[in-house]
Amino acid sequence: MKIAVIGAGAMGSLFGSMLSKVCEVSLIDINDEHVEAVRKNGLIVENMDGSRTISRVFMTTRHAELAKPVDLAIIFTKSYHTQDAAFTAQAILDPDGVALTLQNGIGNLEILQKVLGTQMAIAGVTSHGGTFLGPGIVRHAGKGLTHIANISGKNTLIEKIAEIFNAANIEAILSDNWKSLMWGKLIINVGINALAAICRVPNGIIGKNFQCLGIMKDAVSEAVAVSNLLGVKLPYEDPVEQVKKVCEATSANRASMLQDVLRGTRTEIGAINGAIVDEAKALGILTPVNQFLTRTVKAIETSAEHRIG
Repeated sequence: MKIAVIGAGAMGSLFGSMLSKVCEVSLIDINDEHVEAVRKNGLIVENMDGSRTISRVFMTTRHAELAKPVDLAIIFTKSYHTQDAAFTAQAILDPDGVALTLQNGIGNLEILQKVLGTQMAIAGVTSHGGTFLGPGIVRHAGKGLTHIANISGKNTLIEKIAEIFNAANIEAILSDNWKSLMWGKLIINVGINALAAICRVPNGIIGKNFQCLGIMKDAVSEAVAVSNLLGVKLPYEDPVEQVKKVCEATSANRASMLQDVLRGTRTEIGAINGAIVDEAKALGILTPVNQFLTRTVKAIETSAEHRIG
């Protein structure tokens, strides 16, 4: 199977490196310095045990340079770049191939389906954590299950993808309840990302610090109230405890939103806590904690150029 990873930041690079051990993988990213470093020195992954792995993978900023077509395009771009990623996938995919979104937030699958059609777009969620350390180097900061939703009707291909993931040490299972998976991951992100970005702390602190924990509980409770009104059954019994477990499992990880804030770049707050606020408004309920977190992160990102220190 030929795979292209579209959006090879921390997570895309991590998955690309792991998958390159079992199949042909190409990476596409807009970060020129990252691409140049990988081309020169290989893709370096700092593993969870402190060791380092170097993968010699092809990486480019231009999809036209890829050996096409590919069987699978894995989308790891920021949510606000999903439409661009969808058109890139359209240009490189085999007619029988699929694009798999493993992105944060909600709405990404729908964008892929609009561009590619329902038969060529699938979705999943992953509990792996990655940190971008610099051009050509990422850290594997957390490990967990990857769920792939069986929603396109291409059962054989999806099963093959899961087999390849498992062969690459990315523990993957198939699921028939995509909405449950999506909201399950969304609520985890609601509880962690914004707080990590605002407080500038690794994930592990969110589940231990008394003040952080209180805000996290309130944000998660609001999100759960929205999911309940939408009739979504979450894939775990106790959402707050699940967020705490993820914080512990990825304790050293810098959440993607924190990495964005530290770089002074745009965040995905609109597709995470902001999505809860938007869904709540449509349902006629208030989510003041998520609204405050959303507005605070937006204030941080839009004032980045004036930041002191």
